[in-house]
Amino acid sequence: MEEVELTRKDYLVISLLAFSGQVAWAVENQYYNVFLYNAIAPVPLYVSYMVAASAIVATLTSIFMGSLSDVLGKRKIFLIIGYSLWALTTAIFPLAALFRPIVVAVTTAILFDCIMTFFGSTAYDATFNAYVTDITTLENRGKAMSIVEIMTLLAVLITYGASGFIIESYGYFIYFYIVGVLVGSFGVLGAILAREPELESLNISVWEHIKSTFRREEIGKYRDYFLVLSTAGLWGMAFNVFFPFIIIYLQHYIGLGLAMASFLMFIVLLIAIIISFPIGVLTDKIGRKKLNIIAIIGESISLILFSLSKTLLEILITGVMWIAFMVVFDISNGTWIKDLYPETKRGQFSGYFILFTVLFTMVPGPLIGGWLASRYGIPIEIDGQRGYIPTPIIFTVAGILVLLALIPALMAKETKEKI
Repeated sequence: MEEVELTRKDYLVISLLAFSGQVAWAVENQYYNVFLYNAIAPVPLYVSYMVAASAIVATLTSIFMGSLSDVLGKRKIFLIIGYSLWALTTAIFPLAALFRPIVVAVTTAILFDCIMTFFGSTAYDATFNAYVTDITTLENRGKAMSIVEIMTLLAVLITYGASGFIIESYGYFIYFYIVGVLVGSFGVLGAILAREPELESLNISVWEHIKSTFRREEIGKYRDYFLVLSTAGLWGMAFNVFFPFIIIYLQHYIGLGLAMASFLMFIVLLIAIIISFPIGVLTDKIGRKKLNIIAIIGESISLILFSLSKTLLEILITGVMWIAFMVVFDISNGTWIKDLYPETKRGQFSGYFILFTVLFTMVPGPLIGGWLASRYGIPIEIDGQRGYIPTPIIFTVAGILVLLALIPALMAKETKEKI
């Protein structure tokens, strides 16, 4: 398939789909956790269980639905349906708090998260990731990925900047309704405007499509792809030791209000947005691998410094550092991975991306973080429910673990040819 240069409309579509999808993921990754902790039960392991369950759903969904979109040779219909139902299922999440006893409320919250994740992974993880690869080339993919990263950071920026104030002023129900409307409006519009990539339908079943990847003669072709994925997986595992608990940590350990904790993340992410496009240009010019290695080492140092930070200024400076290196890693690694997608399996391989970056990261990572928060945390009681406040050890451990990502990064090679 001959790819063409990106048009302004393509950039608009990428921006709309990335922004709306990342608003939903930002809310799910942080404020689902905050809601479960503050409104249902302040037990870090409940957060870990919810993150792990949704990670499993995301992985299975993205592999199957991505492969299905490859086999059918269609992307647009998956985008339209996926974004529509993603918005709806996001809005209903706070209904979980109405159930009693607490164990039923927790179980319902986890179930609602999993349902939302099914539609989100269909729309974004499987289809949107493949779509970006479909319409880009080796020469412009870094720039496109920088747009995705900018929209990701902008979405997270707005989410952190506004969420605390909305929740404190209007409550969780209104907050989740607003998020649902936002995701639906921008996401469905982007899906409607998206052009259907020129893909041919494959005359095989989804199972045959998946199984063919693991034939002996095929596996060797994908060595570098899976090494780069392993880099992303090890990075993500370390990152998720602390990230599901970051707002909870700032609110309950550092002593910031929910609005101030959210606003602090807003400032950090605003700075990160500024550096995103230059990083995308650098990724295309100096290479994916060099930036990956720099990001991994820089992230390790930054997280350890963050764990030692006590004042607001120290937290702000070290927070900007680990966010900045996260941006460098996300753009360079995401571009590197997309370079290695086989043309006829981009949807399926987007699913393997989720396998390594969600299941292999969001199951062990939060469980390690939840265990550390419970074992070394500070006892707390909220509305009669006992639990623990996460302490700096989650950042220290994450800073050490992230260095494991250097091993596959150093082993993998960049490519200048299509697979």
